[in-house]
Amino acid sequence: MKKNQPSSRRRLLQLGAALGGGLAARQESARAEESDRRLGKPLSAYGERSPFEKSGRSVRLTKTPEAGSSGTPLGDSYGILTPSALHYERHHSGVPNIDPARHRLVIHGMVERPLILTIEEIKRLPSVSRIYVVECGGNSGGEWGPKTGSDAQRSYGLASCSEWTGVPLSLLMAETGVRPGASWILAEGADACRMQRSIPLAKAIEDILLAYGQNGEPIRPEQGYPLRLIVPGWEGATHVKWLQRLKVTGQPHMTRDETARYSDLMPDGKARLFTFVMEAKSVVTFPSGGQKLNGAGLYEITGLAWSGRGRIERVEVTTDGGRSWRNAQLQEPRLRIAFTRFRLPWTWDGRQAVLASRATDESGYVQPSKQALIEVRGLNSGYHFNGIKLWKVQADGSVTNADA
Repeated sequence: MKKNQPSSRRRLLQLGAALGGGLAARQESARAEESDRRLGKPLSAYGERSPFEKSGRSVRLTKTPEAGSSGTPLGDSYGILTPSALHYERHHSGVPNIDPARHRLVIHGMVERPLILTIEEIKRLPSVSRIYVVECGGNSGGEWGPKTGSDAQRSYGLASCSEWTGVPLSLLMAETGVRPGASWILAEGADACRMQRSIPLAKAIEDILLAYGQNGEPIRPEQGYPLRLIVPGWEGATHVKWLQRLKVTGQPHMTRDETARYSDLMPDGKARLFTFVMEAKSVVTFPSGGQKLNGAGLYEITGLAWSGRGRIERVEVTTDGGRSWRNAQLQEPRLRIAFTRFRLPWTWDGRQAVLASRATDESGYVQPSKQALIEVRGLNSGYHFNGIKLWKVQADGSVTNADA
């Protein structure tokens, strides 16, 4: 036998391996073809997402589960609309089970013609559909302190954006005939705590909706089924869910949830009441905390910006911790008081980087840094945080909270 020539036994083994590999490949191909020929899942009355998609709301457990919240997975979101099933929750006494056929809305107080309306009667009135962001006044509340959120969902997830359908409240205010001297309304929910909030009458006449629809279907129970207020641009607690009563008055009622909660204690010890408007805010959702980049190369930084004062006009992004900023592309449509998606191509060189975004709205308001916010507001508040959020990309690609 010539030197370096494979033995008969070795050639036999090589041939067997080749034949075996080819056979395995043909078997796999046959299984794939058979799978393609099999019938899929039959029709269903209500659609479900793929079992391969696992992202969901983060539930913040408390000693009283009925008085808690859950956050929208912003880091897994696309576009600007939040699926109804992933819209954040905030409850003060759990989710009531309300039969819409028995539910009533009462409008009374300083009016000439009090009304009692069924849901069916409300749905017969002229309706509109509007895309609005709803944000809890406590969203990002942990960012005031040293232990800030580890990912976008926990830090910023108490904000969601939906298409809401309902009746302009101004229509019913005109029908009731508001008396001279009236300047506020008290909105009350039908949950166990009878959630109540005072709202200026001028806002009610401007753009508040009595909403019964969300993203093309009835509002979900945890979002206020069968009726809720949508108060564009204002903190989420004013968007009273399971709405059952509107009382027109001449002054605010100073309820528990607008005095003991949702008010800001300032450095001088005085409380700032009625911080209604949610200021301009933004967050990078990719790359963000808990995610990981798979090596150096080209990526697209993306995130969300919004403002209670109107449309987002500009978003800047930094990859060096704020030493330099670049304008991001704003995805259309750009709507007032709604999420705006921003994007920026970025070639990561594999070294440590610090990412953040900074939004400017149509009023000219610029999102402040965390330090600038603290200099004005101090550290006594747990509400209405809209400071810039920093994410640190480590050399191994992992992304963490830069303030941790």
